Amino acid sequence: MRILVNGVRLFVDVANFGLVPGPHGLHEKPTLLMLHGGPGFDHVALKEAFAGLGDVAQVVFYDHRGNGRSEGDDPATWTLAQWADDVKGLCDALGIVRPIVCGLSFGGFVAQAYATRYPDHPGKLILLSTAARVDFPTIFAAFARVGGPEVEAVAESYWMNPTAEGRALYYQHCVPFYRHRRNRPPADFSRVIRRTEVALHFNGPRNEHGRFDFRADLGRLRCPVLLMAGEHDPIAPMPLAEATAAAIPAHLLRFERLSGCGHDIHGDDPERVFGAMRAFITGPDASSVAE
Repeated sequence: MRILVNGVRLFVDVANFGLVPGPHGLHEKPTLLMLHGGPGFDHVALKEAFAGLGDVAQVVFYDHRGNGRSEGDDPATWTLAQWADDVKGLCDALGIVRPIVCGLSFGGFVAQAYATRYPDHPGKLILLSTAARVDFPTIFAAFARVGGPEVEAVAESYWMNPTAEGRALYYQHCVPFYRHRRNRPPADFSRVIRRTEVALHFNGPRNEHGRFDFRADLGRLRCPVLLMAGEHDPIAPMPLAEATAAAIPAHLLRFERLSGCGHDIHGDDPERVFGAMRAFITGPDASSVAE
């Protein structure tokens, strides 16, 4: 379905029922709003794995404006501020109160923008394989560690000067290293809608990708936060995840460092990732967290 939010229609898909029978009548599950990575992707790459959290939450997926099946062709609106406002606007349109907002990778950038612009709105925040700021030399060094100098060179070539040709090479040579455990199948992007123009607008040091920095604003968060990071992640390397953790109020934060995991932590270690998410979703809310 498509929902009108801030002047554009966003594509939305709901995985399961939110109101279910319980031992004392009907029980309303919390809403888990999933923010996909990219930019220029859609939600499909997340759906199969994260829909499994339907036992503890109603899981809602959507495509960011300009991404996937959503409207929004004006590049002036392809900003973290607008994407963040769309999170709040979508919740308002659907009547979602105190959502649990989960952002993966680029979706984590949007989640941080949303939570720092509207600190009283989320019930909980989940940040997966993301960071409060991007440091390209740290990323290139991480690609060198996991893939060697040739992979590092392809990554540096794309990120420093994003082009469609460079992005194609990046997918061929660098994306396979998003998953650390080679005994697990690689992430399947064959069904994903990719809008390269959105990525080229956002990516790189001269664009918003290289300029945003949420570290000073994360101190204003007021909800519990689960931050999970892979020790072998080349895109959101551990030093950047640790700096993000340091910026979040300690009494709100649960920080999980995942050994044996790359960027696709839910593919490398699904048992630990989804186990931690279930415990966090069903755990204390902001009213139970004391400073």
